[in-house]
Amino acid sequence: MVIPTVATYAGAALAEIAGCFAFWAWLRLGRSILWVVPGVLALALFAYFLTLIDSDKAGRAFAAYGGVYIAASLVWLWLVEGSRPDRWDLIGAALCLAGSAVILLGPRSA
Repeated sequence: MVIPTVATYAGAALAEIAGCFAFWAWLRLGRSILWVVPGVLALALFAYFLTLIDSDKAGRAFAAYGGVYIAASLVWLWLVEGSRPDRWDLIGAALCLAGSAVILLGPRSA
């Protein structure tokens, strides 16, 4: 369960960040409005990926995704925007990922 879940969350993060960046590029970087088209498609793919998470409750899947999104955003910051995350970014992301693991993998009473 862990490997497919991590891969699904990674795909969701990539799709969400790419979709949001497309809107950022249009509105903040002065790119063509045509950037919105792949942005909308990427955001729809993001929503689809979250439905694939093996969780009994949508809110729990979404909450656990939050930590993955934060870590993936820092990877985007580094690889796409060329700004290397500092130690505080990395510490914060590690704390968020630990919280995500607790939310998603913690034992539940029946």
